[in-house]
Amino acid sequence: MALWAQMTPKLQYLPTETLNELYPDTFPLDVRHYLAGWIEEQRWYDNFDVDNMEQEPQARRLLDQMVHLLQEVAQHNPNVVERVKLQHISRNLSVFQQQPMQLVRTVRDILRKESHLLQIPQDPLATNGTPQPAREDGKTDVDKLVLKVLEIQSCRQTLHQLQEDLNWEKQEMESIQGQNELDPQHSDQVTRQNRIQQLEYNYSVCAKKRMQLLQEAVCALELCQSCLILRIKSWRWEQYRATIGLHFDDNLGPLQTWCEQLLGVNSNLRQELMLVKRDHGGVEQFHTLQESLAHLLQTLIQNSLVVDKQPPQVIKTQSKFSTTVRYLLGEKMAPGKPVLLKAQIITEAQARQGVVPNENVGELINSTAILEHNTASKNTCATFRNMSIRKIKRADRKGSESVTEEKFALLFTTELTITGCESPYSIQTISLPVVVIVHGSQEINAMATIIWDCAFSEPNRIPFIVPERVPWKQMCEALSSKFMSEVQTQQGLDRYNFHFLAQKTFDQPDISEDFSNMPVSWAQFNKEVLPGRNFTFWQWFEGVMDLTKKCLRDYWSEKLIFGFIGKQHLHVILQNKPNGTFLLRFSDSEIGGITIAYVGPNGGRKIQNIQPFTKKDLDSAGLGDRIRDINCITHVYPDLPKNEVFKKFFTEVPLSGVSHLISLPIPGGTESSTGSPLLTLIHSPWEGVIVSRLPLEVCVILPTANLVGMLEVCEDRTYVSRQGSKVSWQCL
Repeated sequence: MALWAQMTPKLQYLPTETLNELYPDTFPLDVRHYLAGWIEEQRWYDNFDVDNMEQEPQARRLLDQMVHLLQEVAQHNPNVVERVKLQHISRNLSVFQQQPMQLVRTVRDILRKESHLLQIPQDPLATNGTPQPAREDGKTDVDKLVLKVLEIQSCRQTLHQLQEDLNWEKQEMESIQGQNELDPQHSDQVTRQNRIQQLEYNYSVCAKKRMQLLQEAVCALELCQSCLILRIKSWRWEQYRATIGLHFDDNLGPLQTWCEQLLGVNSNLRQELMLVKRDHGGVEQFHTLQESLAHLLQTLIQNSLVVDKQPPQVIKTQSKFSTTVRYLLGEKMAPGKPVLLKAQIITEAQARQGVVPNENVGELINSTAILEHNTASKNTCATFRNMSIRKIKRADRKGSESVTEEKFALLFTTELTITGCESPYSIQTISLPVVVIVHGSQEINAMATIIWDCAFSEPNRIPFIVPERVPWKQMCEALSSKFMSEVQTQQGLDRYNFHFLAQKTFDQPDISEDFSNMPVSWAQFNKEVLPGRNFTFWQWFEGVMDLTKKCLRDYWSEKLIFGFIGKQHLHVILQNKPNGTFLLRFSDSEIGGITIAYVGPNGGRKIQNIQPFTKKDLDSAGLGDRIRDINCITHVYPDLPKNEVFKKFFTEVPLSGVSHLISLPIPGGTESSTGSPLLTLIHSPWEGVIVSRLPLEVCVILPTANLVGMLEVCEDRTYVSRQGSKVSWQCL
């Protein structure tokens, strides 16, 4: 089953026509999938000579086994639709009953094509960026193509030598016939005649071999180029998936080498075909091969233009941005006038048409660049350094559709000539989808459109179709990948985080069941506000990512932040813990906030929450210092002393000569109804000044008396010390 395990991930990148060719109606993809292990265990090559009809009973036994196994799979399949489908397929396999050897041929052909697709040439890249393993004879596909061309050239040279020998022998024969007209049985004449016949036979055999080698080479080139274009599409897809944090190797060098090699093979084969036409005139297969090579050449030239560095996927009008387009056959461009690349912005509908549109929907500034070759790096690129969208024309929107849901793309077009080709080629490529905004406040919603499009679109889709609903498990994968990428951490989200996020998304806080297959919609992701809030799920999640990236990366990476947890789960894990036990969780009521939930000393160890700390708060004093200064929390969940766990995050107090810390509650906190948030004040030696550490920056104007101990809070926003002296305070 090793072959199928490698083949399965690549199926999504194959065009529909390739899949249909690979798995015919008589042997559909379902059979290959469900019987993968059994199919690869059989000896389709060693045990069969497909031209030996005496082996038909053996082939028929394999067919019967296949039908039986498929029926068993169908019987045990819990999905009714799949079960009926498999039963139908098993009955259709009876088409092989009259010609069981055809089954062997079909399976052989499928396995051969799968092996060929998996063995991508040269250091051109598997999807992980590593060179593909060589075949059994140690040669890759491109190497074999080159050897095939050399064999054709050798065959042509042999033909040339045979023709010269034949011309010489015929000339000598004419000379002998002139001298011995009265003796047709002359031994020299007979010898010459036999030699001529042998040379003519050898010439005929070599000419047929030459044509056969040409046909084989063109077929091999076609298959090899299909693998190349598939890999270029895969590279583009991986580039897009990097938007949500998936791995992407942006090295185009091996693909460029591959393109150049195939162009060279194509050029050599076209030359050999022209020589065949010169030597033999109108050969029957000549025009077919010539058309195939011309089509392959055009396809290769057009698919070698790629967007190396994508433009920002959220572009604000009147703002500068850059992008780079690379031509993989740049070294093969004909010298002469510069090749100018033009960019224009197109709508989703125009992208689907696949042709250069007549109507401009946006005005681009600095929209042309020259394809320039760098001899040191061997790259040929056009870099648009100061591009800008001056204005954009939007389509009519439907219903509640927002401008931040409208997708555009940049279309790059040019006309160039390849050395050795007579006429120029018009080529084009488009960027990944972009959203155009006019104000920075639209950026988060625009990015939601891009994230949804990237995470849930299909590789070979029609631009830019994306499902309206996806299973929650797919959403989890996308959220975790994006979170790790944005925060730059290896620590992803866990199942507890996912469960809370699902409860929040679906507004089912008391449900403990598995949400994996529950569909989540685009509207739930970023159109509908969360219950009781004034923000959407994505706006809230993006705020958490931004806070973690800027202030909490190390805490998160070392698993000191529990993160996403609901209050029900919070009470379960903390209710039996000692007073002062706490954990860090992201606020679910405020965008971009982190709070401390702890077991309080009052009211039967109730769970209390400190008012959330935002980026502004953490910029003035880090989370570690804030945890150190709050006296009512002592052990981080489950039972670790806070001063040991967070010690390396503590910093020296910036004010020199601090005498002591004073912690006191501030009423009116919005985070928790069970307890008031804390404010820690640093009493400095400077006369009459107390500076707050969290969560508000305040200055307290004190009397000359030195305060000691806890202050009590009065209704008029003043503090009274235990000694009874009243002080007022003022927010800065």
